[in-house]
Amino acid sequence: MTTIETPAAFQKPIIEARKVNKHFGAFHALKDVSATFHEGQVTAIVGPSGSGKSTFLRTLNRLEAHDSGEIVVDGIELNSDLKNLDAIRREVGMVFQSFNLFSHLTILRNVTLAPMRVRKMGRADAESKALNLLERVGLRNQADKYPVQLSGGQQQRVAIARALAMDPKVLLFDEPTSALDPEMVNEVLSVMRELAYSGITMLVVTHEMGFAREVADRIIFFDEGIMLEDATPEAFFSNPDHDRAKAFLSQVRHGY
Repeated sequence: MTTIETPAAFQKPIIEARKVNKHFGAFHALKDVSATFHEGQVTAIVGPSGSGKSTFLRTLNRLEAHDSGEIVVDGIELNSDLKNLDAIRREVGMVFQSFNLFSHLTILRNVTLAPMRVRKMGRADAESKALNLLERVGLRNQADKYPVQLSGGQQQRVAIARALAMDPKVLLFDEPTSALDPEMVNEVLSVMRELAYSGITMLVVTHEMGFAREVADRIIFFDEGIMLEDATPEAFFSNPDHDRAKAFLSQVRHGY
């Protein structure tokens, strides 16, 4: 496997995974996966469906508990210790495929809830921050609406604002556009593109090859639970090492 050199701008590790394994019954979903992610780095995680990429992402904040190996986030080991888990989840935001907004709360309340409850932020400060974030994702004028009144693309942009409201050091995106109608994909990718250029650390599981090639600093390719490629976008898209990666790219070539 080709491993990229870490640029000087990305010298500080923020997440370290060492020989991570995960089973679902007899199915071996992750096989000795090791990778280090650095502050400010944007990593696109790609591969065929069922290859382990989303499972790996979900182990990084323990939505899925790994069976063996070690995961360290900002110097804290990720394990069954609830104190460690709470500390890590304050620093690692997650954006899901299915938005996961609270349907009974307004958009503004969805964004202010975690800062007020977890960070103990006052309501006025939380609302001011939430409105600024909604402005950033182009939805300030939707603050008093409920999720059902918004399109899927708008709901996903609210989910991104909600994740940002916790001031995370890392943002994890699990196929954030896969549940959207095609015409809504670009509005979400546009927000993610702005975030990537702002310098926040991002790990993005995606099928959007154009976005990965344009925005990512690094491409990781999974197949059958194994991290087969770890390369720059230029190297991965022009000359991947493995035949399996070449076959995958030939199938999605029209996407970029």
